[in-house]
Amino acid sequence: MSKKDQITGKKAMCGNTRSFSMNHSRRKWDLNLQTVTIKDGKGKTRKVRVAARTLKTLKRDNKVAPKVAK
Repeated sequence: MSKKDQITGKKAMCGNTRSFSMNHSRRKWDLNLQTVTIKDGKGKTRKVRVAARTLKTLKRDNKVAPKVAK
């Protein structure tokens, strides 16, 4: 699976890390991906990998499926 938000399509950012002496090397900022079960428009549930920011929005809009006790 790719390191990509399956709802918004966000991907990792890349850039440079800079030291005090202005040396640089390439680096990457990965997403904080979480696996979550969501409800789609038809009432079905499915598992997707979303960023933590997207998960916060889904919880606010009440789109996250309730956890089932095992």
